[in-house]
Amino acid sequence: MSAYESPRLRRLRSDLAALEKLKAESSVFNFRTTGKPPQQYVVSFAGKSLARDRGKVIVRDHHEVEIKLGSSYPRTMPEIRWMTPIYHPNISEIGMVCLGAYGTHWVPSLALDELCVMLWDMARFQNYDIRSPYNREAAQWSANQTTFRFPMDPRPLRDTRLALGRVEPVSTAPANPLKSFEAPELGESICILDLEIDRGRASTPIPPRPEPVEEVIFLD
Repeated sequence: MSAYESPRLRRLRSDLAALEKLKAESSVFNFRTTGKPPQQYVVSFAGKSLARDRGKVIVRDHHEVEIKLGSSYPRTMPEIRWMTPIYHPNISEIGMVCLGAYGTHWVPSLALDELCVMLWDMARFQNYDIRSPYNREAAQWSANQTTFRFPMDPRPLRDTRLALGRVEPVSTAPANPLKSFEAPELGESICILDLEIDRGRASTPIPPRPEPVEEVIFLD
C-alpha cells in the first residue's frame, strides 16, 4: 500500500502536471521550478507587452513572474510578483499584481495554469482596468494613448493547441476591461478581473466577483 499523501501535496503535483501540459500547448509559455514537488515557480511569457524606459513606453517581448505557493496554499492565494519591467495599470512599479476580487475572495479551486492565463491576458492588455489602478501613471497613459493597438499580442496562452484546432478560437478584440465597483462600507474602488479561461474547450467566463467560499481545512 502506498504511503499517505496529503491533499496539499496532491494539489502541488496536480499544478505541476497542469503547467507541463500548458507548456506543451503554448509557444508563449515556459517555467522553471524550485522544490519537489515545486512550491515556487518563475513563469515566463514570450510575447508583446509594454515597459517604460527613460520616460518612453517601449515594447517588451520577454516577461517573468514569480509565483510562491505558501504553506497554506491552496487555501490561500499564491504570492505573485512581476519580476521584469512592465508598464500596466494593474501592476505596480515594484511588481505587485492586482487580481481583483481574487485578492479578497480567493477560490482554492483556481488551478495554477488558469492563473497563468490570467497573467498573460493582463500582460498583453487583453484585460486591464484604468479606473482602479495599481499604477496611476500607466492607467492615465493607457486611457489616452493612440500609438499601440490592444491587445498587444493576439495569441491566447494555449496558441499551439488552438492552431491544431483543439479549442475554439478566442476573439482578439479587447475583452471587457477589469471592472471596478464601490465597496459600500469602505467607499474604495476595487479592481475586478473580467477574464476568460481556456479549460480545454471554448473559453468560459469566470464571474467577475466570485462568491466567498467556505474555508476548506486540509489535514496533513
